Amino acid sequence: MAAMASFSTITTTHLTKLLDIRMTRKRSWQCSATIIRTKFATKSTWSDHRRVQTTLVAKCATMEELLMREGKGMPEVGGGSSEETVVVEKEKYRYKVAGLVAAVMCLCNADRVVMSVAVVPLAAKHGWSSSFTGIVQSSFLWGYIFSSVIGGALVDKYGGKTIMAWGVSLWSLATLITPWAADYSTVALLAVRACFGLAQGVTMPSMNILLSRWFPNDERASAVGVSMAGFQLGNVVGLLLTPYLISTFGISGPFVMFSSLGLIWLTSWVDGVTNDPGQCAFVSKSELDLIRERKVDSKVTTDEEHPAIGLLFTKLPSLAVILANLTNNWGYFVLLTWMPIYFQTVLNVNLTEAAWFSAVPWGMMAFSSYVAGIISDHLIRAGYSLTLVRKIMQSVGFIGPAVSLLCLNVAKTPRTASVILTTALSLSSFSQAGFLLNIQDIAPHCAGLLHGIANSIGTLAAITSTIGAGIFVQWLGSFQAFLTLTAVLYFGSSIFYNLHATGERVF
Repeated sequence: MAAMASFSTITTTHLTKLLDIRMTRKRSWQCSATIIRTKFATKSTWSDHRRVQTTLVAKCATMEELLMREGKGMPEVGGGSSEETVVVEKEKYRYKVAGLVAAVMCLCNADRVVMSVAVVPLAAKHGWSSSFTGIVQSSFLWGYIFSSVIGGALVDKYGGKTIMAWGVSLWSLATLITPWAADYSTVALLAVRACFGLAQGVTMPSMNILLSRWFPNDERASAVGVSMAGFQLGNVVGLLLTPYLISTFGISGPFVMFSSLGLIWLTSWVDGVTNDPGQCAFVSKSELDLIRERKVDSKVTTDEEHPAIGLLFTKLPSLAVILANLTNNWGYFVLLTWMPIYFQTVLNVNLTEAAWFSAVPWGMMAFSSYVAGIISDHLIRAGYSLTLVRKIMQSVGFIGPAVSLLCLNVAKTPRTASVILTTALSLSSFSQAGFLLNIQDIAPHCAGLLHGIANSIGTLAAITSTIGAGIFVQWLGSFQAFLTLTAVLYFGSSIFYNLHATGERVF
């Protein structure tokens, strides 16, 4: 009986550990474990024990053979916890990649926001008018518009890892020298800001393509949501830290700090990420199988030829994506570049308070970006069509901000304005699970190119809105007319998207 008990204990331990390791992929084993544990928990005869032992040995041998095929040995009794930990960590490596992408997206936006805050003391120092301040604010977009298409095509060809690394290196350098360029001449400042935009133009296509390779379809919205949450947190970090760094270290303080963080991030990116999970040594076979089995575009390769650029403008679904990106950039850059000035000039708060009131809405937008991704993936898993899910998310992302901007026209206090802006930006983040993901849906093998084209056209809209807001303020002395125009654009774009967008592959 003692021998029987010992053998039963050892065999049960082996089976239990194997079941814990393989639970998600072998549901039937979990059921077997429940039956076996029930047998041991009740009184039984010697023949019953022998019959159960025979079953256990057979199951252990079969499962050990399966594990050996994947390069995993039989765990030792009493020492299998480390093996379990390794497997769990490997099967979550794609989340580490999403974390690195979110971190660089945070830096990407923080580096943009630094100038939105620092432009106030720079304008006072150099005597810039409101119109010229708008030109300085938009100069980053001059380079951005040219690199989007080229960068998107390069990402399709070479993948997101390398292109992203080069972009971060160049924009960090441009960020570092910005304050010295401003002191040297306005021409030098505009040139450096254009180079900054040139380097950042590859960021969004790189992010979108990389995550589409690393995540299955029913997790992609969440991955993009986390990354865009990082992007929006960059607003918060930049808006809150920049005034403090300026007051403590001078105008050059925030530029030096954020450029240094970009170079530090590169050290983790170069060694820890690959263009495709199949090329990564840290990804287990089970995780790789999971990613590939749940991707509808898993067979898309970089060898496929891009369609003619003109062809992309002949299909209504691609035009719906392009118009949505145009509208998103228009509204986004108006709020990004002018909100600190809006709070300071219209609502009469100082620079530090303006940064705080501007930061709160972006913080909520970061949270809602993640929520939007979760909701989108949940709807897809629930069986709703991809087309319907994209349209739902896009409608919330545009109609919500449109209504909010109209309400902002009647705001009288900083607190009220901050609440309205928070609502507008929180709802606008839902569009990231709409048109942004839709690019990959309709053009999986040329998503970088289409994204680059949409970004270039959207950048033209951003330049127009950034400069136009300055002209409207100087001409009319009010933000109200421009906010109303932006709301109308949101409504019109939402209608067009719902009429013509699709979740099916077009190119």
